[in-house]
Amino acid sequence: MRTRRSVVLALAVSGSLLLAACGSDSGSGSAETTASPAASTASSADDAGDVNLSLVAFSVPKDANEAIEAAFADTPEGKGTTWTESYGASGDQSRAVVAGLDADYVHFSLEGDVTRLVKEGLVADDWNAGPNKGIVSTSVVVIAVRPGNPKNITGWDDLIKDGVGIVTPNPGSSGSARWNILAAYGHVIATGGTDDDAKAYLTKFFEHTVALPGSGRDATTAFLAGTGDVLISYENEAILARQSGAELDYVVPDQTLLIENPAAVLKDANPRAQAFLDFVLSDAGQTEFVKRGFRSVGHRVTGVEVDKANDPTDPFPAPGALLTVADDFGGWSVASKKFFDDDTGIVTLIQQETGKTS
Repeated sequence: MRTRRSVVLALAVSGSLLLAACGSDSGSGSAETTASPAASTASSADDAGDVNLSLVAFSVPKDANEAIEAAFADTPEGKGTTWTESYGASGDQSRAVVAGLDADYVHFSLEGDVTRLVKEGLVADDWNAGPNKGIVSTSVVVIAVRPGNPKNITGWDDLIKDGVGIVTPNPGSSGSARWNILAAYGHVIATGGTDDDAKAYLTKFFEHTVALPGSGRDATTAFLAGTGDVLISYENEAILARQSGAELDYVVPDQTLLIENPAAVLKDANPRAQAFLDFVLSDAGQTEFVKRGFRSVGHRVTGVEVDKANDPTDPFPAPGALLTVADDFGGWSVASKKFFDDDTGIVTLIQQETGKTS
């Protein structure tokens, strides 16, 4: 695999993350390729069990992935494992793997970014056949606000009031943006509105949008630098930003969307990549996600105090209505066509009508 893909590794443009510890999809389609800190906990290079694995991912789970890598290296199955990592906007990362970027294990924002690899013959057709359906990390869409919530934002309807500026990544490049937009649309339906009502809300939403950075990470960076009044983001992103010293508050709206991020092992990956995926789904792996503000898959891990959550001892409140792409939008294949098609998508057309395409 590395012989075929490494020749085009330069397609993943190296870049430093502007907010080192806040994880979302990296910057404006660029990727960051690094050696993982887990390497320092692994065996020496001449150990017969040494294996270097390539991880390609969107940037939201960077900190959690590196903690899981370090924990995996301390197990008999993971001893001697080192990592080469590339982080960037989810869709860009998926396309880079198709183009040849070296990967053993991929962790993306959207299901479609994995199925792209399935269509190219790089990932097995049954990658999502297990009980977790290929999902390794979960979160919910939240609204991040300035400290003290000076605009008194309590939910989605407050975002389209006079004087409120929204920051959200661009759905053209960012997986997190698509979760955000579906959550905004879905809240109208969940409160008894029609599709026309939801389209009207989204139009106002984009009219209030003051920045559409290329990725979730860039959106966080822009917001923390002073752009806008609210940031639409992942719950774990807001928590990790606070853990890293950023000053923001966040609101879990009464109606929000369950974010489900998939991972897969490539067909020609080193077998240890599958052992790593198994570890990621173990209680030990999921606990590392939870510590950094993710909700564990299936809500299996409980009782973990999460530093800087709104309530560290009860960090993951149940929203009044928790929407899912499968149940409320017909699955990603339907939702992608309906909302994000390049020519006919609802969101595409609204962005064009409002002039908010970049």
